[in-house]
Amino acid sequence: MRKHRRIIAAFLLTAVAVGAVNTPAAASPAIDRGALLAQHPLTTYESGAEVGSALTAAGFHTPSSRYGVSLHQLVYRTVDAHGRPTAASGLLVLPRTGDRHLRTVSFGHGTSVYRGDAPSVAPDDMFLSGPAITFASTGFAAVAPDYLGLGAGAGPHPWMDVPTETSASLDLLRAARTFVARQGRTLDREVYAAGFSQGASAALGLARALQGGADPWFRPAAVAPISGAYAMRRVEIPAVFTPEVTPKLGAAYMAYLLSSYDRLHDIYRDPRDVFAAGYTGMGELFDASHPGPEVIAGVPDSVGELLTPRGRELLLHPNARFAAALREADSVCEWQPAVPVRLYVSPGDEQAVTGNATACRSSFAARGARVPAVDVGVDRSFSGMVHEGAELLAVPRIAEWFSALAGSH
Repeated sequence: MRKHRRIIAAFLLTAVAVGAVNTPAAASPAIDRGALLAQHPLTTYESGAEVGSALTAAGFHTPSSRYGVSLHQLVYRTVDAHGRPTAASGLLVLPRTGDRHLRTVSFGHGTSVYRGDAPSVAPDDMFLSGPAITFASTGFAAVAPDYLGLGAGAGPHPWMDVPTETSASLDLLRAARTFVARQGRTLDREVYAAGFSQGASAALGLARALQGGADPWFRPAAVAPISGAYAMRRVEIPAVFTPEVTPKLGAAYMAYLLSSYDRLHDIYRDPRDVFAAGYTGMGELFDASHPGPEVIAGVPDSVGELLTPRGRELLLHPNARFAAALREADSVCEWQPAVPVRLYVSPGDEQAVTGNATACRSSFAARGARVPAVDVGVDRSFSGMVHEGAELLAVPRIAEWFSALAGSH
């Protein structure tokens, strides 16, 4: 869970466009998913040297940046968790080259609790925008979805909801294709999917959907998730009750999970059934309107302090609705990819424990897919945490891998 950073509040004015499309499904029987509703120019880095300096200052272990880049916020039509029309925002980063045909990288960002902590509304926060900038500086068009309820989106964010992570990511690709066409450029069919933490599941969900024919144009080329919670029920939830996960962050993640899944799936009757006295307002705290420090201050120091006995039982022995939702989240490694996949990990990750990657590899292997785990080492310089350092270490390596694959096609 990252610390809150400075946001660019002006970009939230696009919420006007969001509100205009939050209408009942019956009023819009045909949803033009991916329709571009608005675009806003953000920042331009004139040269590869300027990009490299910015990424290095942010702590990324950068490959050579060849091109300058331009950043744009896109607001587009998509669907909510119930299939109703809504809007979302995302970041598009384009290389400043003469190339008219561009391959695309989709990068899913890690957990955010505050709607201002999203790539398209905090473009100067390099932890959020840096991955997309890195890929664009090597010649790709790069998109980074804010997801539902974050950025310019309306309502609470449905955290770790793979279906909406997938739909928001796919519809941003469609909106980006429209935008670049207006500039006389085209996005090739190949999509390279990557993501960090929560975004690792989003990347796998997007690649699975593209391989399954979810879009008539786009298709997956390769997948590179970083430090994901791919086995929430079997690995991650049990780990938060052990020293393997930083106790306060474990409490924050489980509060986010329970409150988000209850909104979507009605997994408990009353917050007082699962949250201990003094912590029954977790649903309001995790509604995307509270900055990160406020959220962290509002959760206890451990999962044990957060939960009632019934809450602990719900996590360790989910009821039918909760179990079904967790099965869906944990299904991101339960398919047979027809494209290269690499899982990037940092040993000793104190948030998304490395057992998640082991479980994911086993799931793929059971379906005949050999998926390597790439150990990127450990970097604690960003936040003192292994988890966040994994993004800084892995993104440049993934950019090199994607570039090599694109060059061989």
